[in-house]
Amino acid sequence: FLSIIRYYQKENPDLSYSHYLKLPITDQPLFLDQHNKKENLIEIIAYCLMPTHFHLILKQLVDNGITKFSSNVCNSYSHYFNLKHNRKGPLWQGRFKSVIVDSDEQMYHLTRYLHLNAPTAGLVKNPLDWDYSSYREYLGKIKNKTCSFDFLDIKPGAYERFVNSQ
Repeated sequence: FLSIIRYYQKENPDLSYSHYLKLPITDQPLFLDQHNKKENLIEIIAYCLMPTHFHLILKQLVDNGITKFSSNVCNSYSHYFNLKHNRKGPLWQGRFKSVIVDSDEQMYHLTRYLHLNAPTAGLVKNPLDWDYSSYREYLGKIKNKTCSFDFLDIKPGAYERFVNSQ
């Protein structure tokens, strides 16, 4: 799923998704970075993938970018999942929900809420233990980044204290 959300940031990638997957995992971010940012539909600010749903904080870069991105991601993952599990039909219930973020303060609190999803659900005790969120990126513990959050001026130690203070 993480690979799918990285791939579909682009409006018109040069490679099909099946060819993209054949690239070594270390080359996938390089492939995406080599494209002009103007080709991005969205930027991923933060993510948390849960067993039954997912959370994404996105910045729209082109008109209807979030709608196109969400459609591509949900359709692609549903197709993959249905093939893998020999099933048919929709995987997701209803339309995605969206909220406009009006301030950096709201964004900080929203990222904290997102990064605390797995501990709140009882899946792990510490958000650092959940492999399926951007929390490690925010703490500077991952080299191949998925998210763009430089505008938030996050200091890893301070952000970790902010998240853990709930």
